[in-house]
Amino acid sequence: MIDNNIHDNSVATKTSLPASARLPINRCNLPAVILGGLSFQQQPTALCLDGINESHASLFAALNTIQSHQQRAEYFMNYMTVQFRMHRLEDAGLMQGETNKRHKADYLRMLRGWLFDADSREAAVLKSWVESRFGLLTRYHKGALADFSGNNYQLYLHERAQGLYATNALEAQFDLLYSYCQYELGLTYSELQCIALYRGVNKIDSYEILARNGKRQATVLLNNLNSFTRNYERAGEFGDYIMETQAPWQKILFYSNLLPGIFSGEEEVLLIGGVYKVNISL
Repeated sequence: MIDNNIHDNSVATKTSLPASARLPINRCNLPAVILGGLSFQQQPTALCLDGINESHASLFAALNTIQSHQQRAEYFMNYMTVQFRMHRLEDAGLMQGETNKRHKADYLRMLRGWLFDADSREAAVLKSWVESRFGLLTRYHKGALADFSGNNYQLYLHERAQGLYATNALEAQFDLLYSYCQYELGLTYSELQCIALYRGVNKIDSYEILARNGKRQATVLLNNLNSFTRNYERAGEFGDYIMETQAPWQKILFYSNLLPGIFSGEEEVLLIGGVYKVNISL
């Protein structure tokens, strides 16, 4: 368990989200400087994307009447199919006879792409969505992105554009995915502020460390979207060390078993980034 009390001034001065890691505006009820800072980990609150709950009130009203998680998941996926005309893509603008297969790139394919490679084109699209909705800039994609004029950042922009081109309102699909995920997490964890998550790492110094508190505790700036797991032993398979954090469930975009057949058995969690206090163990 992480001690959220900060005992020295050197740590206390490193708890806010750096200006270089955030946008001035987002599409959320809290600004990036708040939701991305360490204070949010210590005192989380609900995050709501602009207009989603209001625009899709019928979805959440229907979910309230369904007792089974599996049935709610099936209802949500059916709702997505109808809402985004996935069964009749010509209604969404697909031209008859068009051979471009990008119209098949939906939220499920993006999630699978992330599972196979967190630096893939699909991952670039997911990271760019986090930028747009939460105002947290991507810090890493196939390399550090600190230099906006550098080759790494230009490659990220290229893959983001490629991933979004000729798709069917992908970012709006992610909006609903996040909101549904929060609905389900709220049913399970409403009495908890945070849940323990783990990540296997080889070099802690490869992360953006804002402060250290001894050898085993640090304050780090995570990428705007990250893979963690709820399984300590599973995390140990991916690195020499295990990074543990108490993560606000309000910053979880997706977790295994949220939807049938996606990340099944992996216990993987997609965690929105920012400043976190972490423990490091062997």
